[in-house]
Amino acid sequence: MTAPKFLQIHTLHSYTAALLNRDDSGQAKRLTYGDTLRTRISSQCLKRHWRMADKDPHALQKLTGYVDSFRSRELVTEKVIAPLKGRYPEEVVKALDLAFQKWVYGEKADTKKSRQTLLLGKPELVWLAAQAEKIAAAVTDAKGAEKAVTEWAKDKNFKAMSENAALPGGLSAALFGRMVTSDPAANIEAPVHVAHAFTVHAAEAEGDYFTAVDDLKRDGDDGGADTIQETELTCGLFYGYLVIDLPGLVGNCGGNKELSAGVVHNLIHLVAEVSPGAKLGSTAPYGRADLMLIESGDRQPRSLATAFRRAIPHDLERAVAQLGNQLALYDDAYATGESRRYLSTATTQLQTSSSSSLERLSLKTLAEWAASQIGDGTNA
Repeated sequence: MTAPKFLQIHTLHSYTAALLNRDDSGQAKRLTYGDTLRTRISSQCLKRHWRMADKDPHALQKLTGYVDSFRSRELVTEKVIAPLKGRYPEEVVKALDLAFQKWVYGEKADTKKSRQTLLLGKPELVWLAAQAEKIAAAVTDAKGAEKAVTEWAKDKNFKAMSENAALPGGLSAALFGRMVTSDPAANIEAPVHVAHAFTVHAAEAEGDYFTAVDDLKRDGDDGGADTIQETELTCGLFYGYLVIDLPGLVGNCGGNKELSAGVVHNLIHLVAEVSPGAKLGSTAPYGRADLMLIESGDRQPRSLATAFRRAIPHDLERAVAQLGNQLALYDDAYATGESRRYLSTATTQLQTSSSSSLERLSLKTLAEWAASQIGDGTNA
């Protein structure tokens, strides 16, 4: 069979009395779908928690071949200019600071507020720091530094930072992409596409009134609480969906299939086991996937979100059945022939038709199967 081009991962996660992802007003993010208001978790929130789970046994940072990256408005300040301070004249360092800020962030980047939050990989920053060091060592004053950077920049762009580096933007950019407004040629296409998760049922939320009491308050002091506040808590069974473009991932990993397979393996674990969530100390919003369905195939991906266009009760067994019904409808209509495996904590079997059930695996085995889709290209 042909090599699979895409892995599609569908999940159901349940959380109780949590505030997983807040909007600008401090309330839970929401989405109206099928004329029903749902609770939502943004894709940015999900990706950040997967990226930052560096203590997890399956952290991306623990992969052999991992390359670090940094997302900040102060990449030049901290990674390029800071090593020069105290070693070269102050006026030279200040001139290089301004010049390199503009080279990286654009002409209006003289202040932190005017810069975009940019993602650069460690290889790019090491190269850039070496260029700044070279110029600093060759000049004696600010005017000389400015002139040297102007000359240097004539034939330099972001692409120059990428030469001889398999993962110039780091593994984070290789997975989730990046956009550089000052140099579109430096953009990296994301091979991992992540949808916003939403509840399969109507939003379930209530205000949580809470107080803080002064433990040292005397009997004669004013009564009542020292602090009175209110927040929002939600409950929900969330449908999540992401797609991995396998050729795109391998390409972004410099053709390294072993690293790419490791990424898929660890990402499956992270998606299933790492929870998004604010207010960790007061809500402990930790949960694992109640269902994870993985599809491997060569046709354009398609979400199963339409299984929940009409909101259903907050019920895992019902949600699993709905996913199976939607799969059956797509199979009958399109016959795209994806290979599938899944894990589930539900008693309901995931079926694509009245007589066809799928192979049910543990997370360990499921992640290994997903990783094998990169290996030799077979679609087992």
